[in-house]
Amino acid sequence: MSKKVLVIEDNDDIRENIIEILELASYTVQGAKNGKEGVELVTKIIPDIILCDIMMPELDGYGVLYLLNKNPETGTIPFIFLTAKAERVDLRKGMEMGADDYLTKPFDDMELLNAVESRLKKKEIALEFYSKSLDKLNALVSKNDGLGELRRIVQERRTRQFKKNQVIYYDGDTGNGLYLVISGRVKTIKLSEDGRELMTGMYTVDDYLGVNVILANEPYSDTATALEDSVLCLIPKDQIEQLLNLYPVVAKEFIKLLSNNIREKEDQLLQLAYQSVRKKLALSLLRLHRQQDDKDPQIKISREDLAAMAGMATETVSRTLSDFKEEGLIDKKGSAITLLNIANLSKMKN
Repeated sequence: MSKKVLVIEDNDDIRENIIEILELASYTVQGAKNGKEGVELVTKIIPDIILCDIMMPELDGYGVLYLLNKNPETGTIPFIFLTAKAERVDLRKGMEMGADDYLTKPFDDMELLNAVESRLKKKEIALEFYSKSLDKLNALVSKNDGLGELRRIVQERRTRQFKKNQVIYYDGDTGNGLYLVISGRVKTIKLSEDGRELMTGMYTVDDYLGVNVILANEPYSDTATALEDSVLCLIPKDQIEQLLNLYPVVAKEFIKLLSNNIREKEDQLLQLAYQSVRKKLALSLLRLHRQQDDKDPQIKISREDLAAMAGMATETVSRTLSDFKEEGLIDKKGSAITLLNIANLSKMKN
């Protein structure tokens, strides 16, 4: 069965030329003349890959990618941007939003075919590695190990890769499920009225994001972004809800997770309100240290993210880190920080 390709391009000549080349290569191809029409077509045909122009009327390519990423069914479709602009800022924005590749117009036939074939092959490899068919949830009734069943569901769910600085979900988005971090690190932030970031959480391997969405039936309450290249598993909301109803022990574990999150937020508020700059930074570094793998004791975090986590200005963070280094509390090289005296950091006076 031939692979389905959707081409979203407002220039009729370019669109028809791409369709003709791909059809000659035995792909099943459909075209859309603008972003709005393209999004509507995606949900109808669920293509294997999407080629999309950036600058279009109705809805531009960034808007198309944003809308597709909000839907778990379409968010994993390989996405290639077509752009007449080779400016680095345009390409970087597209890749940070989750595009898999880009082609700069004009491109020749082989560039087009190689890009499509390469992305489809990578998708097949990922599917083979990560995906297995899910059993129907009614089969859970005969089982008695709810937590084991949750682990099984996670193992059999498809995962999704997020590039560094790519947004996973935005504050206020409708909660479509629970995210589990398979690899990498994710931060959650809230924006103040003046645009400053406050980091509300840092998540590493085996951490869950969106527990409040499941238990309180609320939208996401902050914005989640990948701090580094990361892999996450999305468990759909309806699947989790059925699991919680069948297994009280699973519900108990998630309530425990939520209560721990609330306790951490309370501690963070107290820290921001009453503790000195040195104490706030020391506690933030210790929090990050606890999340580190023993094999890699270095804390890798930008000054901006560390400032957002501690509720401080970036300049203050840099100055205080220099003080800590002079005092022999830490060592720092670029964005990598190593804690040398954990005992004294823990005893830092307010």
